[in-house]
Amino acid sequence: MPLTLHAAPVVLSMAGGPPLRDGAVLVDGDRIAAVGPAAGLAERFPAARVRQWRGVLTPGLVNAHAHLQYTDFGHLAESGLPFPEWLAAINRERAGYSEARWQESARRGVHLMLKSGTTAVADIVTHRCVLVPVARSGIRGISYIEVISDGPRWTEKRRARLLDALATPLSRTLGVSPHTPYTVGTAVFAESVAIAREQGLRVHPHLAESAHELEFVRSGTGLFETVNRVVGFDHELLDGGSGLAPAAYLDSLDVLGSDVHVAHGVHLDAADREILRKRQTPVALCVRSNKILQAGEAPVADYLAEGSPLAIGTDSLASSPSLDLWEEAAAVRELAVRQGYTAADLDRRLVEAATLGGAQAMGLADAGRLAEGLPADFAVFDVPADPADPDLDPYASLLAHGAGACIGTSLNGRLVHRR
Repeated sequence: MPLTLHAAPVVLSMAGGPPLRDGAVLVDGDRIAAVGPAAGLAERFPAARVRQWRGVLTPGLVNAHAHLQYTDFGHLAESGLPFPEWLAAINRERAGYSEARWQESARRGVHLMLKSGTTAVADIVTHRCVLVPVARSGIRGISYIEVISDGPRWTEKRRARLLDALATPLSRTLGVSPHTPYTVGTAVFAESVAIAREQGLRVHPHLAESAHELEFVRSGTGLFETVNRVVGFDHELLDGGSGLAPAAYLDSLDVLGSDVHVAHGVHLDAADREILRKRQTPVALCVRSNKILQAGEAPVADYLAEGSPLAIGTDSLASSPSLDLWEEAAAVRELAVRQGYTAADLDRRLVEAATLGGAQAMGLADAGRLAEGLPADFAVFDVPADPADPDLDPYASLLAHGAGACIGTSLNGRLVHRR
């Protein structure tokens, strides 16, 4: 393939340094050969084909929490059901899906992500059949095999099922997702994390998404006590709870660490958040899903002020209006400001969360930034960008205008979306 110089009014490499005005990314096959001023690169590589883009060119976005297989469940996001009723509805819907329908739903989710500039995703996999279409798509990231089990079910067949899924030969990296503290028994949670670590895999649970979870983890009471007893789930927390808040509970099981990132983090107080920072465990924020499911508001301003490592996820279309990460980031921004965070670094930090933050949450050294030798994964957004106007902030432009504005997505040097 010939060298291609992708030039734009502004390039955000996210690899350190200020925005690059009149910048470019030189692509050689599936790799980045250079990043720098467009004029200088054109002079150094006169044989390169030049593609001039409008707007801002960024690394491919990194969606740090999603469920691609639920892409066709969009009607549930419009149902108005609060979280407990929504859980029951999604379980009813799942019963009618065949492997072929799950695979098609996941494929549509990948397409929507690539179309909106996302090139890497943390995908929770409930049904193993979706692993192949997601791997074949080439989208980067990790597919986390979901674990939902109490002790008896784990011993009988679900441990073996997890081990079998993790042995699936794929080009895509796998991980483990012990679903939540209320759907995974205490011993099962600890053992599933141990299995992941024995195989060098990463871990991604949901944490503190609802107040019902907080009550159940602490005292073993409330709605999730009722649900566990109705379905015959032999959860250790039914015997009086743990006496701990959610993050402290997982910490007591040696779950948290730099090889883990959690989703949601809505109901975490200052002590919980400190535990996550101490363990270097990022949080993937999904504020639109939290709002739709009436689950509460994540303490975004506190996370930012305290320096917590953050990423951004869309969750699935079953609980979110889109898989567009800039739409999610704009909602995170609105919530942060409403909670009182108005520091000048807000837009830059949220762009970092949508790129570097997601990559770091999954331990991806080859995503979230543009640098020589890395895969040629990038996206271009038709947002206000004038290289002659230093007061026009590209980070603010992306947050304000990036949703629906992707005009090009490159995955491994190949344009998989162009508008």
